[in-house]
Amino acid sequence: MAAPRSPRTGLRVPRPAAFGVDPGGERMARIRRSPHFRDGVFQNPGGPARTRPSGSARAFARVYFDRESRLGRAPQGTVPVHATTLADLARPSATGLRLTWTGHSSVLAEIDGQRVLFDPVWGERCSPFPFAGPKRLHPAPVPLASLGPVDVVVISHDHYDHLDLPTIKALAGTDTLFAVPLGVGAHLEHWGVPAGRLRELDWHESTRVGGLTLTATPARHFCGRGLRNTQHTLWASWVVAGEEHRVYHSGDTGYFDGFRDIGAAHGPFDATMIQIGAYAEFWPDIHMTPEEGIRAHLDLQGGAPGGALLPIHWGTFNLAPHAWAEPGEWTKDAAEEAGQAVALPRPGEPFEPAGKLPVEPWWRAVSGPIAHPWRRPRGAQGAAETSRGDLDLAGDR
Repeated sequence: MAAPRSPRTGLRVPRPAAFGVDPGGERMARIRRSPHFRDGVFQNPGGPARTRPSGSARAFARVYFDRESRLGRAPQGTVPVHATTLADLARPSATGLRLTWTGHSSVLAEIDGQRVLFDPVWGERCSPFPFAGPKRLHPAPVPLASLGPVDVVVISHDHYDHLDLPTIKALAGTDTLFAVPLGVGAHLEHWGVPAGRLRELDWHESTRVGGLTLTATPARHFCGRGLRNTQHTLWASWVVAGEEHRVYHSGDTGYFDGFRDIGAAHGPFDATMIQIGAYAEFWPDIHMTPEEGIRAHLDLQGGAPGGALLPIHWGTFNLAPHAWAEPGEWTKDAAEEAGQAVALPRPGEPFEPAGKLPVEPWWRAVSGPIAHPWRRPRGAQGAAETSRGDLDLAGDR
């Protein structure tokens, strides 16, 4: 693809490699044949979704650049990551299913003897540039090379916090396969992944990798990496089913009725990995709040608590106005209210959904107070105390 011209000089400006490339040729022809592609773009389930901040730019700036809000969006100390080793991960899972959350949406799932790596991001920034953009709030808890062999890498969509150029280039040098949504394979081929190691799927399509069946399922989000967003790459959630276990990874998505359909077709799940961070009132259609994440998990399980929920898409990058630890704190509350088992591992801490779940609120050691506006006060006296009591703080629990 030709580099863009500078409007002032007419010179060609090099296109950053991290932008990737737009799909073309037979890949683009396949995209046009997709039942989810219409009017030149991929369509969301449930109708159009707002992909840009709603409301006025002034209102967004007032919230995002507020001094107190900015201070809350970073930890007040060193995030306590778990120093996982190659030896830890080489030990076979006792139950046949083990999950290791390495931060944000990156999860290593060891399922029925095979290893699946979801949305791996080991780069320092989720950005096309090494000098700008959201920077990690904690280091990767384990070097990428120390994960050991991976059977398949699963990508949910092509945003920088889910599809990371340096990580993909490192994995391209291995023999792992890549399962990606329709169109995303263009980026990976451009970065050195051979076409023969790509499994590129539309929603409701499946592929087999060893004893696993991987199915791309709908999500409510959007795509894009360059200066213009062509909406020619698909976004997806994923179901991975083995002989004994099955898991679900939401990718990025707003809440929608389709979770019930996914659960009916592929569930129930031993574990779900659900996006509960980077939400805001300015983009309610494309990310879920913790309460919506719990609701999505229950939908996937047929309407009742079941399996284990692993919250993802939080704690690693500052991508929204909320406090960095708020998603963990609020998910813990919402899960307790729903009677749903939730795993809250430190980044890098392996756990088995059928075993003892990590539940300690580790973030409180490096977080400011987190409001719980829905909680009833303890022994409040009068309206003034009721108002104050509803802002219960994490440190009071």
